[in-house]
Amino acid sequence: MPVKIRLQRHGKKGKPFFWIVAADARAKRDGKYLEKLGIYNPVTQPATIELDVDSSVKWLRNGAQPTDTAKRILSYKGAMMKKHLLAGVDKGALTEEEADKKFEAWMSEKGDKISTAEEKAAKIKEVEREKALEAEREVNAKREAEAKAAQDEEEAKVKEEAEAKAAAESEKESKEEAPAEEESSEDTKKA
Repeated sequence: MPVKIRLQRHGKKGKPFFWIVAADARAKRDGKYLEKLGIYNPVTQPATIELDVDSSVKWLRNGAQPTDTAKRILSYKGAMMKKHLLAGVDKGALTEEEADKKFEAWMSEKGDKISTAEEKAAKIKEVEREKALEAEREVNAKREAEAKAAQDEEEAKVKEEAEAKAAAESEKESKEEAPAEEESSEDTKKA
């Protein structure tokens, strides 16, 4: 029975979620499988991968052929590396302890790369967020300046109107006082 390690699609439309399974090559994509090896969620950032490395290596050593995507996932999580090291142990090139050391060193190096990539992505996201906040602050400051200018302009208009009213009233009062003064000056002249 030819066995394939492949992805089995789950999840709803537009939000795929995959199981990594060992299945008979003749079975349907989402049909029967022999063993579930892990999960792969490409929607999350970065993609979530959980894999049982030992079971994957067992199936690979028994002749299971991974599909292209499954092979990339197995390689990313170290199953292909472990299979390679165990082949060296079988040939006598390495001892099992040496193989385990090499695998652990490879995994720690890979973990460092992943963590630095995640930190870099987080930094980029933070920088973009700061740029967006700065742009928003500039827009808010511009909007406040425009509002203040409009308010100052409105206050200036109100002040001008008040001064114009006051000037008109004082002019009116001076006109009213002028005839009264003329009458009083005429009265003083008559007397």
